[in-house]
Amino acid sequence: MFQITATAAAQIKSAADAQDDEPFLRVAAKVEDGELVYGMGFDEERENDLTIECEGVTVLISPRSQPLLSEATLDFVELQPGEFQFVFINPQEGSCSGRSGSQGGCGPCGGGCA
Repeated sequence: MFQITATAAAQIKSAADAQDDEPFLRVAAKVEDGELVYGMGFDEERENDLTIECEGVTVLISPRSQPLLSEATLDFVELQPGEFQFVFINPQEGSCSGRSGSQGGCGPCGGGCA
C-alpha cells in the first residue's frame, strides 16, 4: 500500500496550511519512455480514486496510477546539505525517482499529476 513518511507528511501539511488548502494530495505515476515518472499536487477527490489516510494526509490515487504506486513511499529527504526534496521510493523500479523527466535515481518531484 502507498505510504507517506512522517517527514513528508509534515511538509505536505505545512504547504497546505500556507495555501489554505485541505491536505488532499493527489499522487500519480505513469510509464514514459520505459521509466516511471511521478507527479503530485493538491486536488479534489474524483470518482474511482483510491483514498488513503496516511500520517494525517489524505492521499488520492487514480485507478491508472494505482498499480504503479501500490508499494511506493513518498519521503522528504536531504539530498545534499541544505537541499531537501520530495522523493518517491518504489520497489517496483528498484530505485527512487522524482519529477517527470528525471533520469532515475533520487530526484525532486514537483507539482502536476500524470
